[in-house]
Amino acid sequence: MSYINTIATILIGLIALLHLYFLVLEMFLWDKPKGLKTFHLTQEFATASKALAANQGLYNGFLSAGLIWGIYLGSAGFSIKIFFLLCIVIAGLFGAATVGKKILFIQAIPALIALGVLLAA
Repeated sequence: MSYINTIATILIGLIALLHLYFLVLEMFLWDKPKGLKTFHLTQEFATASKALAANQGLYNGFLSAGLIWGIYLGSAGFSIKIFFLLCIVIAGLFGAATVGKKILFIQAIPALIALGVLLAA
């Protein structure tokens, strides 16, 4: 495995962990102090939107699982890693356009960087 492949795998692994963290925040901590602070929510809004956030968290778990699957498959998982990284980039771009620009830097750009490194490997 070349060093570029190793860097790509590390970046993809970090993005998978980040999306697992999103899963925890959205599914389990949404209406708790950590979730309220992270997403700048009122308790009332968090309580009313808890089911929607849990659904969103589940999707982040699927993104993470896809990246982990791709890593597990090694070179045979190349297309899987590309697909899930593209899904994350697109979701991040949509989130930045509809929710807040911060999502661009937290979600889309890191996935785009990992995608670039993966394609360069």
